[in-house]
Amino acid sequence: MAKILKIYAENPQENYIDEVVKALKSGSLIIYPSDTVYALGCDINNLKAMEKLAQIKKIKLEKAQFSIICNNLSHLSEFTRPIETSTFRFLKSKIPGPYTFILEANKNLPLAYKNHKTVGIRVPAHPIPQLIVEKLGHPIASTSIKDDDEVIEYSTDPELIAEKYGHLVDYVIDGGYGDNVASTILDLTSGEPEIIRQGKGEL
Repeated sequence: MAKILKIYAENPQENYIDEVVKALKSGSLIIYPSDTVYALGCDINNLKAMEKLAQIKKIKLEKAQFSIICNNLSHLSEFTRPIETSTFRFLKSKIPGPYTFILEANKNLPLAYKNHKTVGIRVPAHPIPQLIVEKLGHPIASTSIKDDDEVIEYSTDPELIAEKYGHLVDYVIDGGYGDNVASTILDLTSGEPEIIRQGKGEL
């Protein structure tokens, strides 16, 4: 079963964050809070961890559309084609926040994303994932935890999440109750924002 770490968003305990980062580097999977729903994540550069993440979602890794979780805009240029000034301004006005941006990918994507023409980038307005990415030194791959319940699409209680998914991951970060509305997905590949999924983020 996963190790549960109670981390406070207002003042995250650095020793716990360091422990999570060390685990990610060694290929661990984590469940963590964000500014929307709780999510599954792993080190974007660890192929075995990425394969485990795909297995949990019951999809082949090459077909997975995992978001890339960054802590600021600087990561965008690493993974995306040059962004127009107007698009960059739009991104800057929405980051950090409850949005996933689909952008044209470049050839520098990690191995698990090879052959992807587009990539989903997210910068959550939540100190825990931001600090994890900062200390890790590069983004994490991520996917929301969806519930089987037809009424409640996303679980909000970290204790229930740990009970249900703790056998699949190595760490569950309990950051308090989460939200039950996922991020808004915006396709920016045409230059004009196109809403793919309306979620928590408003335009």
